[in-house]
Amino acid sequence: MTSDEHVERFTVLRPLLFTIVYEILGSATESDDVLQDSYLRWAEVDLTMVRDTKSYLARLVTRQALNTLRVSARRREDYIGPWLPEPLLLDKHDASADVVLAESVSMAMLVLLETLNPRERAVFVLREVFGFDYTDIAAAVGKSVGTVRQVAHRAREHVQARRKRFEPADAPTITQITEQFMTAAATGDTERLLSLLAPDATWTADSGGKAIAVRRPVVGAEKVARCLLDLFRKASRTPNLRIEMVNCNNMPAVVVYIDNRLEGVFLMEIIDSKITTFYAIRNPDKLITAAVPRRISR
Repeated sequence: MTSDEHVERFTVLRPLLFTIVYEILGSATESDDVLQDSYLRWAEVDLTMVRDTKSYLARLVTRQALNTLRVSARRREDYIGPWLPEPLLLDKHDASADVVLAESVSMAMLVLLETLNPRERAVFVLREVFGFDYTDIAAAVGKSVGTVRQVAHRAREHVQARRKRFEPADAPTITQITEQFMTAAATGDTERLLSLLAPDATWTADSGGKAIAVRRPVVGAEKVARCLLDLFRKASRTPNLRIEMVNCNNMPAVVVYIDNRLEGVFLMEIIDSKITTFYAIRNPDKLITAAVPRRISR
């Protein structure tokens, strides 16, 4: 039977556990399911046998996340168009003050982590982001400490070779660029919009075949600008539509609502004071929980 102590221990660590699972899965919806299942298992645990609650629960949710990831990875093989992680709406307690956490939940990093196999991804997240020791990680992924060290080294090299090298823009710069972007896009100022985009800017849309969206990445400032202007023109002609700016994955994001129903989340990556990438999430299945503010932690 669940005790108050079970509830309290799990509740205190829930933001951390959610963040671990989300970074392994790239799905807030599936992360909620994993945490629910993990809690039910936790409720049956004899607490006198648990020496370190944080390590115990991290191992528990990681095992469940790996099971989920292996199943979902097979489904993604038949996915229509690009697959992107689910957007994560951050509440006022965001990741910006923690550089490691901020980068780890960025859409760019989550997309990069998709290139790792499930075990490599779990090991990388637990070691590089959350700093768990190899013994705990070995218990979580069901491998020896020696094997986990090798996996960690391989995953670290893989990520470092593909990670974008840049200094993150500060909050005032991001605010200024996003305000200029919104004005240019809303007024149809092509010249101003192009000045904000990097020459090789990219637009990647995830619809899963369930919404209207380009099925291949669009590359080049002029082409991306056309996508944006088309989006805002359609918005201006659509009744009961509103556009807002929010913080998703510690990145500025445009969210579009029609009749209070979330229709799309468009995240912007800003590097060297230029907008380099748009991640357009249009698949309605990935928007189910995107309006729910989340607490993340490490």
